[in-house]
Amino acid sequence: MQLSGKVVAITGGGRGLGRAMAQAFAAEGAQIAVLDLNTVDLAETCVQCVALGVRAMPYLTDVVDEAQVIASLDAIVAEFGRLDVLINNAGITRDALLVKAQDREILAKMTLAQWSSVLDVNLTGVFLCAREAAERMIRLGNGGLIISISSISREGNAGQTNYSAAKAGVAAMTVVWAKELARHGIRSVAIAPGFCATDILAAMKPEIVARVTAAVPLQRLGDPAEIASTAVYVARNEFVNGRVIEVDGGLRI
Repeated sequence: MQLSGKVVAITGGGRGLGRAMAQAFAAEGAQIAVLDLNTVDLAETCVQCVALGVRAMPYLTDVVDEAQVIASLDAIVAEFGRLDVLINNAGITRDALLVKAQDREILAKMTLAQWSSVLDVNLTGVFLCAREAAERMIRLGNGGLIISISSISREGNAGQTNYSAAKAGVAAMTVVWAKELARHGIRSVAIAPGFCATDILAAMKPEIVARVTAAVPLQRLGDPAEIASTAVYVARNEFVNGRVIEVDGGLRI
């Protein structure tokens, strides 16, 4: 796919990996639609993309709200006249052990709210955005690409029953969509990052970050720009489809 002039919509595009991907596609000449819940972050991402010489528009969107997703995707098509790439990046964590116990005494459990909130954003939100993007791509008749951000945690990570389940679901849906949508010229690919230097890790205690980093064979965290360059590669290479690409510094060798 030649990216110059194409329209790329990115959920969770206000900061972190989403902002890095917005900048990377803007640098390739793509027009950017940024979806997020934070108006300040939305505006800043758009300013940075416009500075690269492309159009960029903000869309205040809660990805778990079906009506908002539909309205935002309609507005993007109305504004830009096309939709070529959707990047499902919006996500949250609410980590907890399934059951926390000591000496047979139950101290805490993962709450239903912790479970539901992560599944809502990280799985249902991905489904809703992909469904609405695919519908518009089919109607427009230009083909397209859906990139969904999974995680190496999809294989199971202690303290992340909710997150691991959601990211495994994203990987599975990616394969399903590749099979269903190929006849319309639409590809579906997932990227599974390892530990990256984002706001989530920045909020962790230094000793936890050090322990996480030590587990990576490259002995460092990933840079958001490295995830972004992977997304650009996927967009350019039109024979990549139905795969989960791991970008983790060798953590899962």
